[in-house]
Amino acid sequence: MACRKAKAADKPYKLGDAQGLYLYVMPTGSRSWRWKYRFAGKEKRLVFGRYPEMTLTEARDARTEAARLLRSGVDPSIDRRQRTAAQAARSGATFELVAREWHESQGRVWSPRYSALVLRSLEQDVLPRIGKLPIAEITTPMVLEVLRPIEARGAGETAHRVRQRISGVFARAIASGITQADPSAIAVKALAAVSKGKFPAVRTIEAARDVLQRTEAQRQHPTSRLASRLLALTAVRSGVLRLATPAEFEDLDGSKPQWRIPASKMKLVRERKNDPSFEFIVPLSDQAVDVVKVALEFVGKKAPLIFPSPRDILVPISDSTLSKSYREAGFAGVHVPHGWRSAFSTVMNEIAAEENRVGDRAIVDLMLAHVPAGVEAAYNRAAYMPRRRELAQEWADLLMHGQPPASALLTGPRSS
Repeated sequence: MACRKAKAADKPYKLGDAQGLYLYVMPTGSRSWRWKYRFAGKEKRLVFGRYPEMTLTEARDARTEAARLLRSGVDPSIDRRQRTAAQAARSGATFELVAREWHESQGRVWSPRYSALVLRSLEQDVLPRIGKLPIAEITTPMVLEVLRPIEARGAGETAHRVRQRISGVFARAIASGITQADPSAIAVKALAAVSKGKFPAVRTIEAARDVLQRTEAQRQHPTSRLASRLLALTAVRSGVLRLATPAEFEDLDGSKPQWRIPASKMKLVRERKNDPSFEFIVPLSDQAVDVVKVALEFVGKKAPLIFPSPRDILVPISDSTLSKSYREAGFAGVHVPHGWRSAFSTVMNEIAAEENRVGDRAIVDLMLAHVPAGVEAAYNRAAYMPRRRELAQEWADLLMHGQPPASALLTGPRSS
């Protein structure tokens, strides 16, 4: 009754209840429940709510709860601010919103290429399924609904990488007070284990020719066949090949054709990716030049990528396209696109040993961009180029024996 009858006065005044709770009446007539308490030796005040929206009974319950926190050593004012901030953060916090914030924050330390790769994987595999869901309501089964289709297409390692990215998003959400747990953490145990050993690869030139013949006979887009052949001839990493641009290929009609790969695309620490002196030069064999010319004619010399996706010329051929072709040709667990590096190294080093070519082993490593620690960048870029060119041609002659020219790859059976 006293609360209902409390009138405004010239100055603020209090109507006391008990145990520090009181109704504070302002000159404007506004009334609010407040509580006086001491924490760490200092007198403090906490506002519970406005009257009559908060009744006397509700105010007493709030005081009791605040007193319980105080007895446990928690400052009720700090607790209130933390819960208010968490509630505000959760409001409208979808997985996509937090994921894009996480990507932007991490992008400051990633290379542009890797940043774009991560964003593309989120947009293709994750956001369509859980992007619009409140992040605090996502469960482990929902995360597995994202990862299972990736595994089903044979990209087990990619599934593990995507799970790690999802976990990174949840780590940001937890740190921001939006959610309290990472449902993707336990999902790792539900994914098939991925072998951390060497990539499967054939070890003889005869087997290498068989891989090339059978994969090129697969029903697929001509771009995929051309990409696979150039990968086999150059033994570069598939990520470098997928992002190759026409401008990187030089002197195709001259005596020293080469592929100049920018440092930003190489497997280097971040500091070296920004250093042009760490660019990598791949001498091109006659057969590699043939592939590049056919690919350029097929996509057009003004195309941004030499091996674009069949669906979008601005997007590179996907990471799983070549892998799928090799599996369907019967080479699952036998040879993968990355295995051309091992095949090249094995065959060329065996020839060097048989013919007592002292020093060729180091040059073969150099051709795979394996540079000993402490070696100057210029060594990686240009050392032993004449011999590297000879070995590249020798490998191409061995591998392409009996194979049709690159132009024949345009007319094989196409994927629908």
